[in-house]
Amino acid sequence: MNPLPKLFSREAFTSIGLMVLILLVAVQFLRPELKERPVTRDITLPADVKAIFKKSCYDCHSNETQLGWGDQIVPAYWLVARHIRQGRAHLNFSEWDKLTPAERKQKLWEAVNHTALGAMPCADYVFMHPAAKVSDKELTILKNYLASLVDYEPSDTSKINAEAIQYQQWLHTKAQSILPVSPNSITYDPNYKNWQVLSTSNRFESGTMRVIFGNEIAIQAVSLHKTRPWPDGARLAKALWTQVTDSAGNARTGAFVQLDFMIKNSQKYASTGGWGFARFKTLKMVPYGKTALFASECINCHRPMKNQDYVFTIPVKTERRESR
Repeated sequence: MNPLPKLFSREAFTSIGLMVLILLVAVQFLRPELKERPVTRDITLPADVKAIFKKSCYDCHSNETQLGWGDQIVPAYWLVARHIRQGRAHLNFSEWDKLTPAERKQKLWEAVNHTALGAMPCADYVFMHPAAKVSDKELTILKNYLASLVDYEPSDTSKINAEAIQYQQWLHTKAQSILPVSPNSITYDPNYKNWQVLSTSNRFESGTMRVIFGNEIAIQAVSLHKTRPWPDGARLAKALWTQVTDSAGNARTGAFVQLDFMIKNSQKYASTGGWGFARFKTLKMVPYGKTALFASECINCHRPMKNQDYVFTIPVKTERRESR
């Protein structure tokens, strides 16, 4: 037999191994700095709920990060450092005082919802930290805590009727004036009332009931099973009301809360998953958000649904309506 080529000699393998070892040692010094930050105000939670968040979230979503020995080794350290920077920027339990009460409730909802959908903790983080995985029992604890924060409004028929009249008056007034516009230049569209209903939903942590409408393009996409992705031009509208209970114990819509729009334009809204987001609060349809950056909050909430083109709604079976 011919001897091994010089390239594959024992000496060559030894040299290559030594070079790899030197390279691995060298890259250990290429470490992005993780600045220590103070705890200005930690979130206050029941002990069992706090324990779950500390175990599964605090390494990336607080200023109390505790890196294990495996986290300290490059290239794992690079990945961990990126997770921490991004995690703290989106949600930081150690800086709870920087959020308004409404923002705190929204962040808690996102944390639990992302956990329920399997998006958090991140799969690569769980791979390195198996104990961080949230069990079904722990998820139930989190959901029950959120549910306990809901303050369901009592039934008040006269109030609901008065608000309905106010809403109709507002629509009549707006029909003759300039319609409100969101910070990212999406105009309130009163025609959503003529769109077909795609589905209904509720959110247990906020005590709201929702009806989701779709425009003609959205309805056609649903009927043709072409919603992954949704076509450009599809528009979804979600109307929210508080949930009230009547004397018979039946859940009904109460006060109008807000109207959300999702508009598909894959090029125009490429930075937010191809969707333009808008929200109009109360019966006066006050645009939500101070700048166009508010849309990043929307896409962050919808990010776990990336494989569903960022849409939570599961449309009920529907047939396209004929034009009249």
